[in-house]
Amino acid sequence: MSNLLVTTAVCRKACGRCISLRIFRSSYHHSSRAQSENGRTTHFGFETIPESAKESKVGAVFSSVASSYDTMNDLMSLGIHRLWKDHFVRSLNPGSHTQLSERFEGWNILDIAGGTGDIAFRMLDHATLINQDTRTRVTVSDINSEMLAEGRKRSLGTSYADSDRLVFLEANAEDLSMVQSSSVDLYTVAFGIRNFTNKQKALEEAFRVLKPGGVFACLEFSKVNNTFFESIYKRWSFGAIPLIGQLVAADRGSYQYLVESIEQFPSQPEFKNMIEKAGFMVPGKGWEDLTGGIAAIHKGIKALR
Repeated sequence: MSNLLVTTAVCRKACGRCISLRIFRSSYHHSSRAQSENGRTTHFGFETIPESAKESKVGAVFSSVASSYDTMNDLMSLGIHRLWKDHFVRSLNPGSHTQLSERFEGWNILDIAGGTGDIAFRMLDHATLINQDTRTRVTVSDINSEMLAEGRKRSLGTSYADSDRLVFLEANAEDLSMVQSSSVDLYTVAFGIRNFTNKQKALEEAFRVLKPGGVFACLEFSKVNNTFFESIYKRWSFGAIPLIGQLVAADRGSYQYLVESIEQFPSQPEFKNMIEKAGFMVPGKGWEDLTGGIAAIHKGIKALR
């Protein structure tokens, strides 16, 4: 894609009929070691660990659940995540434009932590079927190669696998140096940002790569806003989900981390403040609660110059 400049060493290879871009991040790993030496810590679920250790630990979790990712989200959301994702995409209306002309080049969408393609396929379907736009394209970026492999495999069942409208990119959301500044129309991240080591840095990178007028949109598990409902949901989350993870996927530990990561994620007002701190304008109150706050949609707009 013309809006992506690969400025680090790149391995470009065919996988099925899609393009895979692998970004080697030696400078990032050097930085991580430096942070560890500086004694910085972060959360891995309820555990406090060195910042430099989180990437590999989270990577191990998602490598473990990649092939059963939909099952994982079904357990985490009681199956409602599919409706949330549909609503998320509709609210963004990808591929919409005010004038039908030859000059319309479609949207350039960057879907972060989107390895399995769940959001990307919905975006392309909406642009194509609802807005009759065949030019909008999505770059699916993920730090985890197993998640990307799952997405490439799933893409073969779509009409986008043989086109340049769908690209897979292995990269860290906290260092998108291979993406041009002010080149992206829409930056999305669904059920991913809570796993980032430095969420604020990722938000700042989102601000950098978006065009003026571009939109940051995040769908993430959040804080339930009803005390009674919250107690029921937490009992389900901490009591049932790890056990079911053990029975269904023989992996209690990964599912235990995932429910703990939800608990550690900032509240809706706190995350709104983080988005504003990164430089975004936040419309309205800043978020939309879904199913009583089990999840929420956050949006930020990069101001026009």
